[in-house]
Amino acid sequence: MRIVLILVLSLLGCSGSIDEPVSYFNVETPRPFGYVIGDEIPQRIVIETRSGISLQPGSLPAKGQINRWLNLNQVTVKQSGRRYQIDLRYQVFYAPLAVKSLTLPGFTVQFSQGEKSIGQSVPAWTFTLSPLRELVARQTEQGEYMRPDSPPSLLANTQTLYGLAASLSVAALIAAYLSYLYGCFPDRLRRTLFKQALRKLAGLSKSDMEQALTLVHRVLNSLNGQPLFHNRLSQFYRRNPQYLQVSSRLDWFFNYSNRYFFSDGMIVVTQDLQQLKDLCEQCRKIERGSQ
Repeated sequence: MRIVLILVLSLLGCSGSIDEPVSYFNVETPRPFGYVIGDEIPQRIVIETRSGISLQPGSLPAKGQINRWLNLNQVTVKQSGRRYQIDLRYQVFYAPLAVKSLTLPGFTVQFSQGEKSIGQSVPAWTFTLSPLRELVARQTEQGEYMRPDSPPSLLANTQTLYGLAASLSVAALIAAYLSYLYGCFPDRLRRTLFKQALRKLAGLSKSDMEQALTLVHRVLNSLNGQPLFHNRLSQFYRRNPQYLQVSSRLDWFFNYSNRYFFSDGMIVVTQDLQQLKDLCEQCRKIERGSQ
């Protein structure tokens, strides 16, 4: 019996909170200090009600001038179910001579439940307003002066400069490599033709003589700028007189190539491949300028 009595008393004690029309109320305001003439001050009011209760918009403050130093510039109401969010934006036009306390006026938000009206009081809010200049302004030769705001501290840009330098370096390397691939440095390419040929010939044997001969033909064609044949060697020497010193070796190369590709039953020996490598070695010295 005692337990039942306790439960009944508990329900009776909670019944008031269950019947409250406003289940949640909060006024969100910014800092209460550091304002000057012309500043805007936002205020947000969050209210949650029980079901069947609706806000009366006419009970909210009207936009416009509230008093001689305070305006209400914006009134916005957002509803999500039984939750209301009221955003107000005030603007102050008071010019104090010293730091002064001012108050945003309070008001009452009205709700309706059928024919019944319910009120929720929004309290006044106090803040401080600062003067724009000194009460007694100092004078200079040009008259009174205004002190500027302290400049903001500069952000460190060392990492940005390093990143920019690295990006430009990579871009320059990529541009140079692409220029090389697309033949923008023909003289440099011509000075490495036989170097590349020697590197490839080093991995070939006498059984790869066809590949070796084709490789040297391609190098000579690149050096000549067009296909080079035996009967056009004199023209080649006029354009590249430095290769006259290996004319006998070039004659041997073209004669050997003709016999290899157009004769039957030719036997290739290791000495033939070595002579081909010797020719490329001599040409490498010429293109490098050491001979």
